[in-house]
Amino acid sequence: MNSSATPPNLSNSTRQKGLTVIAGAVLIGALSYSAWQWFNARNIESTDNAYVMGNVVQITPQIAGTVVAIRVDEADRVNSGQVLIKMDPSDTKLAFDQAAEQLAQSTREVSALLINNNVLEEQVKIKQSELERVQHELQKSQDDLSRRTLVASIGGVGKEELEHASKQVEVSKNLLSSAQAALQSAKDQLLANRTLTQSATLADHPTLKRAASKLSEAALATQRSQLVSPIDGHVAKRFVQLGQRVSPGTPLMTLVNLDQLWVEANFKEVQLRNIRIGQEVELTADVYGSQVVYHGKVLGLGSGTGAAFSLLPAQNATGNWIKIVQRVPVRIALDPKELKQNPLRIGLSMDVGVHTQDKSGEFIAQTPRTDEASSTKAFESPAKASDDLVQSIIKNNSVAK
Repeated sequence: MNSSATPPNLSNSTRQKGLTVIAGAVLIGALSYSAWQWFNARNIESTDNAYVMGNVVQITPQIAGTVVAIRVDEADRVNSGQVLIKMDPSDTKLAFDQAAEQLAQSTREVSALLINNNVLEEQVKIKQSELERVQHELQKSQDDLSRRTLVASIGGVGKEELEHASKQVEVSKNLLSSAQAALQSAKDQLLANRTLTQSATLADHPTLKRAASKLSEAALATQRSQLVSPIDGHVAKRFVQLGQRVSPGTPLMTLVNLDQLWVEANFKEVQLRNIRIGQEVELTADVYGSQVVYHGKVLGLGSGTGAAFSLLPAQNATGNWIKIVQRVPVRIALDPKELKQNPLRIGLSMDVGVHTQDKSGEFIAQTPRTDEASSTKAFESPAKASDDLVQSIIKNNSVAK
């Protein structure tokens, strides 16, 4: 008999202790998981159907032209207002010069019209004086004829002298008709000229305003021959090539601002019951792994499922039907500081967990936005420079005050 063999009672006791330890460990693990699930996990709605989104800005020309220079390329950093593409300025410069010449010519023409007002007013006064003189001459001739007719009845005036006085009255009447016609003609000319110059000042005249507008339009077209960036960001894609003839609205390149990104998490419809605007969110990106955790907030829930806005929406009323759980996009804002420390790119995959303990937020946004969602000053035209140029041309070509 082997003296070193383990007694059966001792072997069973050891086995029982091992099983007890294992059962205890499993029980503790189950209780711990249940406690974590109860106090934490049940208040988190998570999904891995989430992607980084951002504003993709298309650069398109506002005028037709030929591309002569491309200042940036894909992946380059650009600043707001920076020149990206230059087009041949020959056509716009020619149109600008023609508009400037037309404004100068219009200024001279309107100045002449304004000066003619004074000239025609003087002519009216002269014609009025002439009419008054002729009226006086006619009255005098009629008085002479009346006296001679009275004297002729007693033989004091000869027949020849009486005929001469009568003819003088007829001449004065003809002169009066001519003077009245000349006065009316002068008044009509003055009225016509005043109709063309109703404005109080030269700059307010419609002809000059139209010519000034054409000059401003040509100046704006000259400015638009250079395409500038409306945002700070990076060049995501370039489509344009040197020498390409482009028309308004042609996509030339796309820009992305990587400092203003958000996450679009597509939650199942059954998960939306606990999600509210303003809830805290934790996110991880596949590109960095679990060691980098982003923090954000729920900005809003989509107004419909992805299928409802697809190119070919489902027609569930036809044929056999199988229920498919729908997903609704939830927009999540990212912390700008964390985004700057660990940059992301559009389209990257994210894991999202929304903390749903606080349900005081809105399920659907109720308050309209009062501020601008986005804006740029890159396209503001130098209006003062254009106005100064217009005033300079008017001043140099005008003699009317």
